[in-house]
Amino acid sequence: MACEKKLRKKAVLLLFACLPLLLCGCRVSVSLTGGNIDARAKTVYIQTFRNNAALVNPTLSQEFTNALKDRIQGQTPLTIVDMKNLGDYAIEGQITGYSIGPVAIQGDETAAMNRLTITVSVSFTNKFDETQNFEQSFSRYVDYPSTQVFTAIESSLVNDINEALTEDIFNKAFVNW
Repeated sequence: MACEKKLRKKAVLLLFACLPLLLCGCRVSVSLTGGNIDARAKTVYIQTFRNNAALVNPTLSQEFTNALKDRIQGQTPLTIVDMKNLGDYAIEGQITGYSIGPVAIQGDETAAMNRLTITVSVSFTNKFDETQNFEQSFSRYVDYPSTQVFTAIESSLVNDINEALTEDIFNKAFVNW
């Protein structure tokens, strides 16, 4: 019994003696976004997205670009720069689609729901790893009741779509989803 107590005591002492060595040797890295940003990267260039859609919302270009900048500033340590050659990453593109159409037709051939769709074309450049570069179109939509006046809710719908689009672009560029 006494031998067993001594053995337990030695095991506990050994554990406490080795614990600092184990903790010093381990490095934990936590990312709230699951992002995969190169440790060397410090900057990102984000071009103002031109609105080349057939139907033009005059504020969409600036609103979308600002939403993308806000997402990247809020979820990465990257600094936004004004010149492409200064960016470790570059995000460029254009708004290629802005459309409204019916999605749920009722028996009397009127739409119960309408859909606002926004499409953007994006080119992403990673200065450190060219295999991460991509060119891709992203499209998101929001349905809304046709009884609502579009101009009264347009700003809210655009904000919702911009949030979803910027999340998709962020995930493709920095999370590799």
